Amino acid sequence: MTHISKKNEVYLRVDTEPSTARYLSDFFTFEVPGAKFMPAYRNRIWDGKIRLFSAMDGELYLGLLSYLKKCLDDYDEPYTTDKELEDEKQLDEDNLQEFIKSLRLKSQGKPIEVRDYQRDAVLTALRNHRSLLLSPTASGKSLIIYILIRYYMLLLKSEATDKILILVPTTSLVEQMYSDFVDYGWDETNMQKIYSGHDKEVNKRVVISTWQSIYKFPKKYFEQFGCVIGDEAHLFKAKSLTSILSKMEKTKYRFGLTGTLDGMQTHRLVLEGLFGSLNKVVTTKQLIDNKTLAEFKIRSLVLGYPEEECKLVKDMKYQEEIDYIVTHPKRNEFIRDLTLNLKGNTLVLFQFVEKHGDVLYDMITNKTDKKTFFVSGRTDTNDREEIRAITEKEHNAIIVASYGTFSTGINIRNLHNIVFASPSKSRIRTLQSIGRGLRRGENKSSARLYDIADDYSYKSSRNFTLTHFLERINIYNEEEFDYEIQRIKLK
Repeated sequence: MTHISKKNEVYLRVDTEPSTARYLSDFFTFEVPGAKFMPAYRNRIWDGKIRLFSAMDGELYLGLLSYLKKCLDDYDEPYTTDKELEDEKQLDEDNLQEFIKSLRLKSQGKPIEVRDYQRDAVLTALRNHRSLLLSPTASGKSLIIYILIRYYMLLLKSEATDKILILVPTTSLVEQMYSDFVDYGWDETNMQKIYSGHDKEVNKRVVISTWQSIYKFPKKYFEQFGCVIGDEAHLFKAKSLTSILSKMEKTKYRFGLTGTLDGMQTHRLVLEGLFGSLNKVVTTKQLIDNKTLAEFKIRSLVLGYPEEECKLVKDMKYQEEIDYIVTHPKRNEFIRDLTLNLKGNTLVLFQFVEKHGDVLYDMITNKTDKKTFFVSGRTDTNDREEIRAITEKEHNAIIVASYGTFSTGINIRNLHNIVFASPSKSRIRTLQSIGRGLRRGENKSSARLYDIADDYSYKSSRNFTLTHFLERINIYNEEEFDYEIQRIKLK
């Protein structure tokens, strides 16, 4: 018989027969898509697989307990579990409602109501003390996080591990979350920021930090935290992030929030292992239909090129094609003219700073008197926050920004148009970028995405980025977005 116990707040220990251990090892082993292109695989250092269960020591991420039980049931293997692994679902919905009421939530000085799906997400999280909450961009994840930290500040008050760590991917999101909490009515004396230039010693009960600032710290540093919350949790498959969560052996309460997953089973299982079972809070389509988010339409603009160019691109490798596209003068002129003709605030997203972002910014600013801003990794965090704040008050501004700085998490309510200036096949990047335009504002009820694609098809040959565009169309269909495709001959 197999026995399942809790080693610590990171891992289960599974004591079982060698044959069952081998079965579990096979069950929790996955091939990584695209592994054959990675240097470690090519150099025969790695076999291209991720193993979530260790047959040697019987360790498995604690968050995968439900998968383990189902696997053993299907294998007809009897098992026992320690009592401390049983669910604790005690919290009453009425008690949660009273707690939320006691917070006297507000935004911009006015009282705000917690939406039903936000309350359900908090209830699910609090009942299980671990959860991976899938809630789309602009659905109000920061308010969910705020309610959770207020609850766990009370719960952990007399504990040795009484502090709460909130991990975000960028310095801009540290600043934004900090300001969101102040906006909800919280005293700044309760929390501190940690990133470059800020003290890394913990002197407040709530810490908002970039993971890059603390991932090298020893295990001892993380023993003071009783609760950890990972915002934009889809990024937590990165080795540095998993190392932080793995060091937090005493941190019982764990929550990840994200608007997107990349669709790979390994990605989901790693995140559930680190945080807890996946719970889908609400869909983007539901939020648009009930007017919580702005009405949203996509215009897919497929640019066609002369035959001689198509013939040239046909034999290019992927990176060569990308470089050719983003440096194409006529294509960049098209993006410039499109941007200048749009009404309302516009966000132009690019991938490469020097060879594309800088060029587009110069082309746009040389042709307009509109307020135009440039944001990349070179832009100071405070300057990014200032640009975001200015844009909230503008009605016809342009932001030319890199995907890395503005595709994830940045909250601009007053954004009317998004232009995809660089090709991308990433599901996460696509959905996160779309999320920038979904928030409703005082003078905004709709938004539009201009997805620029490039058709260099030659006879039966289809170029890489056109294939990526078709993958984005599949995403739009899955999310039930309203889109139209328009073909434009670029002369």
